[in-house]
Amino acid sequence: MTVIEGFAPAKINLTLHVTGRRADGYHELDSLVIFADIGDRIKVKPSDTTILTVDGPMAAGVPVDESNLVVRAAAKMDVAADIHLEKHLPNAAGLGGGSSDAAATLTALSELSGKPVPRDVLSLGADIPVCQMRGAARMRGVGERVEPVQGLPVLHAVLVNPNLPVMTKEVFAGLGRPDNAAMPETLPQFDEAGELIDWLATMRNDLEAPAIKAEPVIQQVFDTLSVTPGCDLARMSGSGGTCFGLYSDAETAASASGRLRETHPGWWVRAVRLNA
Repeated sequence: MTVIEGFAPAKINLTLHVTGRRADGYHELDSLVIFADIGDRIKVKPSDTTILTVDGPMAAGVPVDESNLVVRAAAKMDVAADIHLEKHLPNAAGLGGGSSDAAATLTALSELSGKPVPRDVLSLGADIPVCQMRGAARMRGVGERVEPVQGLPVLHAVLVNPNLPVMTKEVFAGLGRPDNAAMPETLPQFDEAGELIDWLATMRNDLEAPAIKAEPVIQQVFDTLSVTPGCDLARMSGSGGTCFGLYSDAETAASASGRLRETHPGWWVRAVRLNA
């Protein structure tokens, strides 16, 4: 029996500027997105009806019905399949896990069936188009404008989530103003990681403050990450509650990760490469 496997990497918003709010209530964004070398895994094989099973270290609480974007992706493809999701990323964590899972499912089901992936994938979720790209990209509008960003250096990072889901709607509801400045129209070129980190420090995630208000433990994550030796920048990804620290090299990031695991055993902590 044919089995197609796929990798669904974690999506990191290095920046996230909220630049407007449309008449339909959706917010316009300007975000520099990059992907990590960790993520979930998908396996699909033919079936008379679509079935989703989930296991893995972060499988608890993951739905297997139509509320899961993976099941909706199969319906979008109009392909019945036995789908297995191996869950390694925390849920509602600002890492685009569900969207990345759905994007990987679309690709796998296309390979399984020979059918092309539909163009209208934005209806599944705002992060689907950028997750289909799986490379450094600038995402604008409500997620429909995705442009690849060439030449970004590899970054070494530590991802930290306090194992507390953060609801995107609640965070956006607490946003002070929706019409903030965008990133520069033309992004700089960066010869090495330090230049990129310095520039990122002048940019923002406009959802950090409302996320901290919704879940104050995110401030504790920030404070803890910021004082780890060698941390050049700490920021939240997406609408939270995963935060990331950027470091000059893999050894420094690994050391910080080990220290955080010891001091906060209840947190989800991973040292990763970004744009690897």
